[in-house]
Amino acid sequence: MRTVLKEIAFFRLHAYSMRILLRTNMIYALVLPVIELFIGAYIIRNSSDFSLVMVFQLAQSTGIPLTFMVNGFLLKRFPVSRLYALGMFLSAISMATMMFQQQLQVIGVSIAGFIMGVSYGFFWANRIFLTLTTTKDEERNYYYGLETFFNTMAFIIMPSLAGSFIAASRHNAWFGGNINTAYYVLTGAVFLLTIAASWLAQRGHFRNPPAERFLFKTFHPLWMKMLRLATLKGIAQGYIITAPVMLVMKLVGEEGALGVIQSIGAFLSAVLLYTLGRTTGAQHRIKIFAAGLSLFVVGAAANASLYSATGAIIFIACLVFARPLLDLAYFPLQLSVIEWVSAKEKRNQFAYIFSHELGTYIGRLFGCSLFILLARYTGEDVALRYALLVIALIQFVSIWVARSIKKDKAWKEPVVSNQVAVDKLKEPIEL
Repeated sequence: MRTVLKEIAFFRLHAYSMRILLRTNMIYALVLPVIELFIGAYIIRNSSDFSLVMVFQLAQSTGIPLTFMVNGFLLKRFPVSRLYALGMFLSAISMATMMFQQQLQVIGVSIAGFIMGVSYGFFWANRIFLTLTTTKDEERNYYYGLETFFNTMAFIIMPSLAGSFIAASRHNAWFGGNINTAYYVLTGAVFLLTIAASWLAQRGHFRNPPAERFLFKTFHPLWMKMLRLATLKGIAQGYIITAPVMLVMKLVGEEGALGVIQSIGAFLSAVLLYTLGRTTGAQHRIKIFAAGLSLFVVGAAANASLYSATGAIIFIACLVFARPLLDLAYFPLQLSVIEWVSAKEKRNQFAYIFSHELGTYIGRLFGCSLFILLARYTGEDVALRYALLVIALIQFVSIWVARSIKKDKAWKEPVVSNQVAVDKLKEPIEL
């Protein structure tokens, strides 16, 4: 109990806006597992077409960068907290659009996916900017460690609750035996949570970025390296979200198993990541990043060699640890580079947030298209078995790109910032 009180006291030492942002993200963290896991399960259950999951993912990925650009213009007129809240609320609208389609086809799934992409576009564009302006580099390991702890705890609680609820509704013939009604109830719960998170976001003292140009064609070489890293990240991003759903529904069986499997090991992962965020510094980020990528490769190799319920469980167990490790290392690195290059080039920080999303989208487009083509022309089993391993091996190259960013000689160049979020950069930021 004393340790918990000590950690709460440490949390209260940080800036008010940072604490509000973390609390908002904590509530919305309860929504993300439902969106990521059970929309895919719903598509598979109601269409028996695994490639439609990737169609949804591809449409979603297309909506994100377009909304990033629209968001950049809207920030000149609307508070960042309003646009951030809009993104959270639209995720519930996307779920409703999906759930109330009488028959799932490519067009309907694409529309629902695009709306979800718009949701994520508003959410992530403003979330990244708010994190950038409410945190300092030396506290970002703690920030992302705590945020990842919330996310991981949500992946313990929500998949188990939602999966058990869906399974129980089927076995006990609730709602007249119509299992889709259970999904409608989950959509209602998502609406309530997004409303609560949106309300809390309005209590923060957040500042908008300067109303300046944010569309550019050329960037500093250091940022070009970051864009290459973003593209490699995007290649695996769609698979990290959808692969657990598809493997469980294909090899294990049902939504109840999906919830239980996602919850196994998540508690240990949460404790580990909070500890890492509390005790590690900027100098440890590359090692954490390499550990996450290695786990992804190990899990993908196990799935490819076994391609069974056991292989799926091993892959998901590896992913439970790999995904938050990657986030814990990647996002502080990204923000550090944005701070440096925006100060160096005297540009709006949102210009780099937007261009980063374009780089990620190129990777997502490649990754999702690879699965769709393999599923259509070689079969779903080949796509599920081997595409993951190919993607994992490609993304493993990210280690060398990240190291190249860390060792880049540009960090030794003195810069003076003109950004509202950074008063002065006297020394190179340590990665």
